Amino acid sequence: MRQINYKHLHYFWVVAKAGGVGKAAEQLHLTPQSISSQLGLLEESLGVQLFRKSGRKLELTDTGRLVLGYAEAIFVLGEEMLDALHQHPARRALQFKVGIADVVPKTMAYQLLEPAIHMDEQPKMLCREGRLAALLGDLAVHKLDLVIADRAMPGNLNVRGFSHLLGECGISFLASPALVASFKSTSFPALLAEVPLLLPGEDAAVRPKLMRWLDSLHIRPNIVGEFDDSALLNAFGQEGVGVYPVPTAIAKWVQQRSGSVLLGTTNAVIEQFYAISTERRLTHPAVVAISQAARQAMFVEGK
Repeated sequence: MRQINYKHLHYFWVVAKAGGVGKAAEQLHLTPQSISSQLGLLEESLGVQLFRKSGRKLELTDTGRLVLGYAEAIFVLGEEMLDALHQHPARRALQFKVGIADVVPKTMAYQLLEPAIHMDEQPKMLCREGRLAALLGDLAVHKLDLVIADRAMPGNLNVRGFSHLLGECGISFLASPALVASFKSTSFPALLAEVPLLLPGEDAAVRPKLMRWLDSLHIRPNIVGEFDDSALLNAFGQEGVGVYPVPTAIAKWVQQRSGSVLLGTTNAVIEQFYAISTERRLTHPAVVAISQAARQAMFVEGK
């Protein structure tokens, strides 16, 4: 089995970060010739070209950029380890780096992550939000410990990951009191044909399920807004722009804090939430706490 020479990889990392062999040589207190030789050995051992000449400069190849991503994760993690070891034991906190897909409702994300906050040894939580594909890329190079998503690991991405179902629930429809006052007396779900409706964008796994359900009821919705970001969707809904859907598991929580009115609930549309990790068996203490709490309590009411 081929082994990586981490000394050579470190030289590559410094050269890429410094922008050239000369500057890297100054930082490493080595001669440019020595570094160039070490880079050649690294390329030979990996069987790939990491740099190409562009005039008098070196620029990364596509493969070089890929390797740099992994090298960045390796050496940044090493620096974090040294920082953690040099902290006072009483102040040393376990880091928990989690990515949250932007289609996941923020209230849901908080409730899913809350058990980690109440651990005996509370971890330092680092949260990132973004598109699922980008977050999974960071997961692959260990910049994240976990990704919270509304779907299982997509099969079309060249990323090694495992999906762990946290729970599932139906969908509830809410609206501001002012908007409800303008409705006719039509009952749910028929009223969805007569009211302005806000929906999650096409990236959301629940979107096609909602559309199929409405179609099965012969409802042609008046869609006045589509949102990739769940927080923006809720903000527009709470301001009275339209009726908005939320996972039933958090519907009461959203009602209490926004003053919105519950119009109705359906279990014909099921929304799922997953923890995606690089581990087949969950071992990170914070991830284990989140998974256990979600399965035991969170989605009981919504099922």
